[in-house]
Amino acid sequence: MSELEESAGPATDYDITPLLQPLRIRGVQLRNRFVMPGMQRYWCVDGAPDRRLREYYRRRVLGGASLVISESCAIDHPSATKNPTFARISPGTREAWRACVAGVHEAGGAMFLQLWHQGAVNYGGDADSNPNFVALSPSGVAHPGESFGRAATGAELASLKRAFVQGALDAAEIGADGVELHSAHGFLLDQFLWPGTNLRTDRYGGQAIAGRATFVAEVTEAVRAATGPDFVISVRISQWKESDFDAKVVEEPGQLGELVGLLRAAGADIFHVSTRRFWTPEWEGSDLGLAGWAKSFTDAAVIAVGSVGLDIDVMASLAGQEGRPTGTSRIGELVRRFQRGDFDLVSVGRSQIGDPNWVTKMTDHRIPDIRGFRANDTSLSHDVVTTLPATLRPGGILGDTVDEYAGDLACRLAARVRRP
Repeated sequence: MSELEESAGPATDYDITPLLQPLRIRGVQLRNRFVMPGMQRYWCVDGAPDRRLREYYRRRVLGGASLVISESCAIDHPSATKNPTFARISPGTREAWRACVAGVHEAGGAMFLQLWHQGAVNYGGDADSNPNFVALSPSGVAHPGESFGRAATGAELASLKRAFVQGALDAAEIGADGVELHSAHGFLLDQFLWPGTNLRTDRYGGQAIAGRATFVAEVTEAVRAATGPDFVISVRISQWKESDFDAKVVEEPGQLGELVGLLRAAGADIFHVSTRRFWTPEWEGSDLGLAGWAKSFTDAAVIAVGSVGLDIDVMASLAGQEGRPTGTSRIGELVRRFQRGDFDLVSVGRSQIGDPNWVTKMTDHRIPDIRGFRANDTSLSHDVVTTLPATLRPGGILGDTVDEYAGDLACRLAARVRRP
């Protein structure tokens, strides 16, 4: 099975009740199994999230998500990134992140900061606009055939590890419930895992996944030692990269089991397993996706993700293709895999960007009311909704608010409350 038939049935022909069960992971109690994953919005000034991002996170919890994972948040290291619109956790941004976490908590959710380093990924213009910027990575390779920056020395790897630990300590200090170590999609930690970008001959490299996973495991272990027993550590992993959809970190299930086992022993509580389509089998002979295989090797929680609610994958959306909401189709398959034990939580990214109330509307069987994700939603300078007083609505009570969906800034500014 590589694709599922699109069989859009009536809005009542599904039941997501199993995904509404609570879950406890260390000191964190989640009210259901829905996660808002890290999705880059570029709403930061010198690394500090602004009001738009704070409200964006809060809305997704009010709309039904139990856990919010921040967008990629650069660690405080000179080589992490130089883009001022990218998030960063540092002494200068802590208070802004504290406000984000507080908003999520007040709405009834939990929040992780996703700790990230771009590694050898070349976003273009880094060297020209920041002549002192030096990209560090395992081997100075962005992907096979393209070099950028240089290989990190042993001393630099130690400083990178300390920066990840400091990022986790900062996250704990501002009240975050945990961190996610971004080890996917071709960025720094993933560049150690991927043999195409890890050409090292020391203990951090080699043909075996155990060697290539050593630095990621050391970072995980150091974060666990620094943060204590109640703080949650998620590790995001993937096979695919933004530069290579067919890339493989592991070639067969046994290698995945070894990777998951090493990181679990180092202190990981959650594996956030990124795939482009949650239903796609990872290896022949089984319909298990990568998340299902990961779960088969661990007692840690596993988050599945990949085109939930949409008929095209995230990279197609980022390329400008317009997807269609899948409505009830594939929801049954998602629940089937959950009940089989393939994963413990599910991330819904683009569908929740398109409609912050996606979880609530799916729960209430209000599929016709869902605002579908649009390709330009990720490039908007504002959220897809704005909040207006509901007193404009006939019979409205003073102080009520209503979300008005807007397609662009002009619509947002001119938004009017829809009348029933």
